[in-house]
Amino acid sequence: MKALKEVTVWDCEYRQPNHVYLMEGDTVFAYIKWGQGQPEYLRTPLRIDRRGRRFEELKENPFERRAEPEPAFIVRVRGSKGREYEVNTEAKTCTCPGFTYRGACKHVQV
Repeated sequence: MKALKEVTVWDCEYRQPNHVYLMEGDTVFAYIKWGQGQPEYLRTPLRIDRRGRRFEELKENPFERRAEPEPAFIVRVRGSKGREYEVNTEAKTCTCPGFTYRGACKHVQV
């Protein structure tokens, strides 16, 4: 699938907005409205007529989901057997089995 920005120059007296589309061939799966940043995904893919319309492929795909950075209060630690756990320093919680079953562990320092 490709991210395509519509660059059609419309023959009308008002500003016709051109959107950004996530397309494969003539089928649209999602779009970003002109002037907005959040994609809207279609429940049912929509076929559009591309005749008379111009599109440019974007180098950076705005539809790719990027991992959100972890909050500063989430710390990753390695347990004694090499497994990785997440410690929430604000809520004083841990994802290790010791904290899960006993409500306390060596990773959460009081």
